[in-house]
Amino acid sequence: MIAPNRTLVLAVRRLISHLGDCEASQIVEFAVSLPLLMALAVGIFDFGNAYNLKQKLTNAVREGARLGASQPTSDLSNAPPTSVLAVRDVVDSYLTAARINDCGLGSATATASGAAAPWSWTFTTACAGGIGNLVLTVNRGSVFTSLIINAAGAPVKVISTQVTLQYPYRWQFSRVASLLVSGASFPGTSNITVTSTMPNQS
Repeated sequence: MIAPNRTLVLAVRRLISHLGDCEASQIVEFAVSLPLLMALAVGIFDFGNAYNLKQKLTNAVREGARLGASQPTSDLSNAPPTSVLAVRDVVDSYLTAARINDCGLGSATATASGAAAPWSWTFTTACAGGIGNLVLTVNRGSVFTSLIINAAGAPVKVISTQVTLQYPYRWQFSRVASLLVSGASFPGTSNITVTSTMPNQS
């Protein structure tokens, strides 16, 4: 029987030992990089959802402003005005169709923001889970200065309908922020605010 070469045996043992060290280092590298990869994936998903939600909210207030601008202003002395309730209903309908939690906006009551016969009304309702309040403001008397110059040389002021929606968004990123840095905090919720303004037709 041929005895194994001592040099060969030592070389094989060193190779096995080296391979074991490589596997261990790969596991350590994976363990270090996994939280970073998770944070990156959740961050992309979370910010993508927030951006998508903002686009849908922008479309909702645009539809509300378009309807409000086409409504007469003769009912603004009522409490609350029918035209303002119609804007609320359009925004609520759009949110529901877009599969966004409306937080009970359809049944929210209007609160006047101004004088005895105000042009601005606010609907406030709490969202489930304690993430914050949905606030819809409909201002039928918003005034902005146009680029048109009148005969006196002054810019023309246009009375318009302005619809503003403030919506609470719960971030998922806050759950993985502590994986990156121990004790790190990230805001649990943020308010996404969108506004649309359109000139009144009457």
